Amino acid sequence: MNFTLKIWRQENPNAKGGFETYQLSDISADASFLEMLDILNEQLVMEGKVPVAFDHDCREGICGTCSLYINGRPHGPDSGITVCQMHMRNFKDGSTITIEPWRARAFPVIKDLMVDRQAFEKIIMAGGYISVNTGNAIDANSIPIPKQAAETAMDAAACIGCGACVAACKNASAMLFVSAKVSQFAVLPQGKIEAKRRVKNMVSRMDELGFGNCTNTYACEAECPKNISVSHIARMNREFFISKVTSPKKEV
Repeated sequence: MNFTLKIWRQENPNAKGGFETYQLSDISADASFLEMLDILNEQLVMEGKVPVAFDHDCREGICGTCSLYINGRPHGPDSGITVCQMHMRNFKDGSTITIEPWRARAFPVIKDLMVDRQAFEKIIMAGGYISVNTGNAIDANSIPIPKQAAETAMDAAACIGCGACVAACKNASAMLFVSAKVSQFAVLPQGKIEAKRRVKNMVSRMDELGFGNCTNTYACEAECPKNISVSHIARMNREFFISKVTSPKKEV
């Protein structure tokens, strides 16, 4: 298979970027998208040129590091997968493929297709955890959890924090990511103790970091590689409202 690649190149965060065009030929239809980029970089190195910088790690659809905006869609034209799980048979032979980094103020470009997603880590640090005594492990059945609650928490915890929801949103909102992290604790008894502080701190940090507002277009859910439901956003909004209404007011 032959392809024309239009790839965003940017030397550093302060440099002016732009698209550069490359030609690739004899690419196997069974090659993954990242393998195709590996082949391109080998070709560039052989030509004495600077290879394209892009993020990758597990290449198994687990880490979410392979954050690429391909032909106008986060993670490419297929659904429910990350870039590393996509194969070149998803594209027509001879087609042009446009590859960009995530576009969001909170995700500044580091180089080429790499962006800084520390903003997500800062949101997690603000409250995406449960404080427990980490002594001896307790028996698994000591805190009975209803099956529906356990499954809901696991569905929310499936979020890999790749940032596709932010890239898909016209406002670069992080609501789906934050709501998934709030929801995975909100439905469990272990998460109830810090629930009010957690949701307030995480939402506040999200706003401070420059993410936009949610306008319920559902683009985030449509492009999420783990099919996280927007119903978690509704739960987070309820949790946030409850925390605001029931929290004691500060004395003036």
